[in-house]
Amino acid sequence: MAAQVQYYAIVTVNRTVRAASGLARRTFAADGPVDEALRADMTWQPDSAIVEWEYGDVGAELVRVSESEADQLIESFRAKWRTLASS
Repeated sequence: MAAQVQYYAIVTVNRTVRAASGLARRTFAADGPVDEALRADMTWQPDSAIVEWEYGDVGAELVRVSESEADQLIESFRAKWRTLASS
């Protein structure tokens, strides 16, 4: 059975879900949840953004998004970060 995954758009001031600042995910594994954020090298790395948001300790808002919306954000980040890397 596939692990359940929840995705969260990281939305800072003057941003919307469609133009999010970042993307985080929580995977529910057998030994507990694993929180990660998407990095500029397009890898998922451990991150505390979701836990910090749950405790109100982060400046950004997290908005739960569907897997389809997360895929769209990943593609927009891929294009954006590729352009920045080639500058």
